[in-house]
Amino acid sequence: MTSEEYKRLSLKEFNQAAEKFDDNDPSVYNMCRKDYPDVLAEVIKEPFSDLLDAGCGTGAMLGMFRKDFPDKNYMGIDLSKKMIQIAKKKKLEGVRFVAGDCENLPFEADSFDVVTCSMSFHHYPNPEKFFQSLHRVIRPGGRLILRDMAAKSKVVMWFINHIEIPVVNKVLHKGDVHVYSKDDIQRLCDASGMKLESYEVRKGFRLHCVVRNPH
Repeated sequence: MTSEEYKRLSLKEFNQAAEKFDDNDPSVYNMCRKDYPDVLAEVIKEPFSDLLDAGCGTGAMLGMFRKDFPDKNYMGIDLSKKMIQIAKKKKLEGVRFVAGDCENLPFEADSFDVVTCSMSFHHYPNPEKFFQSLHRVIRPGGRLILRDMAAKSKVVMWFINHIEIPVVNKVLHKGDVHVYSKDDIQRLCDASGMKLESYEVRKGFRLHCVVRNPH
């Protein structure tokens, strides 16, 4: 599929899911919210004032951040305008939302101390563009906290990328693109001027990764 075809599938999925995205039913979206505490725990290891959540959905994670740290500035971006509409209805003080493409972040250079991206990255057909945008918008010394899917086994990773994702896309019409190994992330960092600080696969096939903008 082309980049635009992937994005159209993702838009269709998440526009349809937007109204029920925050429900407590046992959906994959509800399971993804269990990642938020680990993301927050990583974020607060260092001081920050301005945070961007890339692929923010309805703003659930930013709402959690604001509850614990109300004196910070928060921004959320998502490809789905319906997700952003619902996020804005929450009227979270100190949190702004914009519909846009994470592969071309519409923000000025050096805008954020930290960017979070939780369970969104595997939808990006051009991950190198996302990393290039990160290098531009993250301040020197700032970080990307990346949470996504991964496996410790290379065989399992191959199965996910070459069997599971194509089948799921064909049958369920999803826009999943790829899940990334440590070598993959390292190549993206090398090409964009970013620095890979940590890569680990935690319980539940969860990638937990920290990337820093060194300059």
